[in-house]
Amino acid sequence: MPRFSVIVPVHNVRGFLRECLDSVLRQSYTDLEVIAVDDCSPDGSGEILDAYAALDPRMRVLHLPENVGLGRARNAGMPHATGDFLLFLDSDDTLTPGALRAIADRLEETGDPDVLVFDYARTYWWGGTRRNGLAHLLTGRRDTFTADEYPEVMELLMVVWNKAYRREFVEREGFAFPPGYYEDTPWTFPVLLTAGSIALLDRICVAYRQRRQGNILSTTSRKHFDLLDQYERVFAFVGSRPRLAGWRGYLRHKMGEHCLDVLAKPDRLPPEDRAEFFRRTAEQFRKYRVAGPVPAELRVLEGSWAGYRVRQQAARAVRALGERGQPVRAAAAGRVRSAVSFVHEHRSLDPNLAVYSAFSHQGVLGDPAAVHRAARDLAPHIRAVWVVRPERVPSLPPDIEYVLPDSPDFRRVTARATYFVNNVNWPTTLVKRPGSVHIHTHQGTPLKYLGADLLGKPGARFGVDVPQMLRRSDRWDFSLVANRHSELVWSRAFPCRFSSLRSGSPRNDVLVNAKPDSGAEVRARLGIPDGNTVVLYAPTRRDYRRGGYVERFDLARFAADLGEGRTLVVRLHPSLADGPARGFGLAELHRRGVVVDATDEPHVEDVMLASDVLVTDYSALMFDYANLDRPIVLHTDDWGAFTASRGAYFDIRADAPGHVSHTYRELAWLLRSGAWKDEESARLREGFRARFCEFDDGRAAERVVRMLMLGEPDVPAVPAPPPAVSAEAPVESA
Repeated sequence: MPRFSVIVPVHNVRGFLRECLDSVLRQSYTDLEVIAVDDCSPDGSGEILDAYAALDPRMRVLHLPENVGLGRARNAGMPHATGDFLLFLDSDDTLTPGALRAIADRLEETGDPDVLVFDYARTYWWGGTRRNGLAHLLTGRRDTFTADEYPEVMELLMVVWNKAYRREFVEREGFAFPPGYYEDTPWTFPVLLTAGSIALLDRICVAYRQRRQGNILSTTSRKHFDLLDQYERVFAFVGSRPRLAGWRGYLRHKMGEHCLDVLAKPDRLPPEDRAEFFRRTAEQFRKYRVAGPVPAELRVLEGSWAGYRVRQQAARAVRALGERGQPVRAAAAGRVRSAVSFVHEHRSLDPNLAVYSAFSHQGVLGDPAAVHRAARDLAPHIRAVWVVRPERVPSLPPDIEYVLPDSPDFRRVTARATYFVNNVNWPTTLVKRPGSVHIHTHQGTPLKYLGADLLGKPGARFGVDVPQMLRRSDRWDFSLVANRHSELVWSRAFPCRFSSLRSGSPRNDVLVNAKPDSGAEVRARLGIPDGNTVVLYAPTRRDYRRGGYVERFDLARFAADLGEGRTLVVRLHPSLADGPARGFGLAELHRRGVVVDATDEPHVEDVMLASDVLVTDYSALMFDYANLDRPIVLHTDDWGAFTASRGAYFDIRADAPGHVSHTYRELAWLLRSGAWKDEESARLREGFRARFCEFDDGRAAERVVRMLMLGEPDVPAVPAPPPAVSAEAPVESA
């Protein structure tokens, strides 16, 4: 008996079917069966199903003699299921990698509840990905519960495919899908209200495809009247079970919201049928009236169709007025800013004022933070003001003076400051005044294309205004470099009027000066057991995938393959921290203690200090990490795609800081066998450090402050390094 029975109804999805089936049959968790139901599909989908079944004994195909619709096709598959749990997957959607393993682990952890609810992400036809906006509700309970105990679960999307159902529970209660559109509604409400135990899994397990065409629910038709019939079935179910009577008011509100949502969409109902749909919705709303107030947004259902139309027209008029007024307000605001700037720009510069920013105003971080700390010690007379986004203010240290971007205070301090320190370009509105000193720290040693080099990479520069980037870079006075490779690359990528300062990277001072126990405090905070070997996995973003996130391998499997006494710490690229990437398993694995998610650790230097070995792909983090003289392993399984889409200044595989893996099997062997720290690894790292850590001597921040803020010419020089190989011919593809 398999653990899972995955039921896949199929109709006219030939273009998506293989991807769907592959996503199930190639899961790392293999204890499953697939029951594919060919709903008399005329496009050849049935032949595809038969071909897959011939190759994989876990798959069974049912060919229906006539088209019965999505719900009844699922019904046809259920009697053939033998698994402990049922999952329903629409044939144009996919399971995410590692989804079944995560579901199986959570079911075991919660004692096989009647229902497990998991997360999903919408994947759009144009390549975008958006996580479920109510994902936070999946973290509301860690134990099992009933709908009465945690009613918030009813706010999650009422669909069948974001849940796993214990088969015995479904068979005992006799749940089945009715015909028609919106067949999920009379399934999910009764199932959740009846379940004796429900569990939650905060992990994206399904990629819900948003098709440009062919989506049944976006088809203009009277079939959308089925929604009213489906809610009648829900009310009938509740009425047959007295203990559920208290849910009637909630369901009435959900029905009203759902029907008004359908009515508000222009592509659902034929224009001539909209009035009838409203009247029938209002009748049903009155039919199931309960005591208590009616939410303001539903009061329209107590009125007439004419009243509803007047309200909709008024709302459209308000929106249109706002859209027309926006350019006017923006122009007025621009005139005010110009007037204020004119006043400030005619005041003298303050020689003792420095303005700092890092990572587009994310806080006191990176190289600017290191310079700031050094300036406090060496030049305490220089007042430091940070530019910080409002949402980041609560996390600031209490002694940090700050201004908000584009605020009056921001304009005042930037108009008078002498020193500007940033690792990202300042906005165009900031005017560089004569006598000011702009210090650009960058964000590490460059491997992938940046600046003007992006002009030849249309995919990588999507959404990036390269000419504007270069105009902003014209304000730089000094560019900090950690090696001659960076010096050469920056001069080519940013053909602007700046001087290179061979200072080293200020943020790397803490790595160069690290003591054997420097990472102990961070390890304790992250909950890493004493004596464990810490493997830091830090992948970079990909430009060949919209959104930037590509899961290279199963993190749970990698953590297990590392073996006892080793902890896997994962740090995503900062650009992925607030997107859906962590929902594809990382957040749930962190909660369960399988891996440690260090993405939110504010200082990446702390995470590096806490680790024993770095596993990365093409992240610039490797150049910083090399200062620790600890092993580095590169995983380069998509080097060709990466360089074709983004471009690279040299082939990192040929000049690697350690062993290179090209497949997951190679990577797992390197870590498991101990080869990651052998003599060859040390030899490769020594050569890499000589090339890319040549100016990092632990005094970079001091050097910047003394030379550029205090004007001291006699700063101890960095010892002359051996000749370095730098910036070879750009790599276009493998």
